[in-house]
Amino acid sequence: MQTGKIKWFDAKKGFGFIVRDDAPDVFVHGSAVRYGTKLNQGDLVEFEIENSQRGERAARVRLIQPAAQQTSPTIK
Repeated sequence: MQTGKIKWFDAKKGFGFIVRDDAPDVFVHGSAVRYGTKLNQGDLVEFEIENSQRGERAARVRLIQPAAQQTSPTIK
């Protein structure tokens, strides 16, 4: 399993992209996300990679931590 953050996800269109630290962004289709899970920009997710005719795409995407619950370091 890999981890990444949602770059953007359009629920109406049913797709978006995940940012990975060590590889290019990966496409995510709404069908790869557990039913009832809403993805928002900055959400931390866990996923697997599948190969498609158009290249890599995320599969079995699972929300680890919503962006709203993530803490950023305090800058002094």
